[in-house]
Amino acid sequence: MGAGNHTGVSQFLLLGLSDDPELQPLLFGLFLSMYLVTVLGNLLIILAVSSDSHLHTPMYFFLANLSFVDICFVSTSVPSMLVNIQTQSTGISYTGCLTQVYFFMIFAVMDSFLLTVMAYDRFVAICHPLHYTVIINPRFCGLLVLMCWFITFWVPLLHILLLRRLTFCTDTEIPHFFCELAQILKVACSDTLINNIFLFVATALLGVFPLTGILFSYSRIVFSLMRISSAAGKYKAFSTCGSHLSVVSLFYGTGVWIYLTSAVTHSPQRSSIASVMYTVLTPMLNPFIYSLRNKDVKGALGSLLGLGTICP
Repeated sequence: MGAGNHTGVSQFLLLGLSDDPELQPLLFGLFLSMYLVTVLGNLLIILAVSSDSHLHTPMYFFLANLSFVDICFVSTSVPSMLVNIQTQSTGISYTGCLTQVYFFMIFAVMDSFLLTVMAYDRFVAICHPLHYTVIINPRFCGLLVLMCWFITFWVPLLHILLLRRLTFCTDTEIPHFFCELAQILKVACSDTLINNIFLFVATALLGVFPLTGILFSYSRIVFSLMRISSAAGKYKAFSTCGSHLSVVSLFYGTGVWIYLTSAVTHSPQRSSIASVMYTVLTPMLNPFIYSLRNKDVKGALGSLLGLGTICP
């Protein structure tokens, strides 16, 4: 690492998951396969929702948006990683790194917001079924999504503006396979107190608050289901929440796991491997969770692919 500090650093060096040359072809094939499966799976969900009139409901409107965000989310990190492996290059420009941080944060936060909105949708559908179409109308759904996008565009921008004031050493090494905000702050050569405070506050507001909203929605759903005497009625009402609960558990579970892994271990390589769960596996598994656990989506996918109705 060079000794000179300057704001106008030309590039960062991404160390990736491993520096073993023999593992590079395996990593390339593995991540290329996972990326293609993620894009194809989420694209099929979007096409199924848009092509089947039975799925033109708020719940599936939010699901299509979630699939679109997941495609964008995984596309912020994996393609550049594949290019670096193929070209045997670890460098990423200063501007390219900040751009990656910005879009990665946008889609990560948007994922969290959409899962919260979907929880609210299920809460209204189960707890206030008679008022569902009045409350969750198309105009309200559009406004919710637009509001989420507006917030997610501005908060990461503030992070980038704060990053611009930091200085870095020449040829700074980032022990990760993509530019992650927390890792960049660790390798900065200037004081990062303001950045860390804002990161903590933003994480609390954009991560903890949405999770609190999800937990509140499901607590109300559980209380509402307890008033239903029929076991079949309880199962039918809660069955619409199964896929969403699985995705929420996967999304926040991997996020907490990464946080704990980073806190317990001081190995950057282990933290990078843990991040794979959050950045790659979660978007890849979401389409499978929704298609395997939802008869309507399975039927729409069968019609879309010309296979007829897929049997449960």
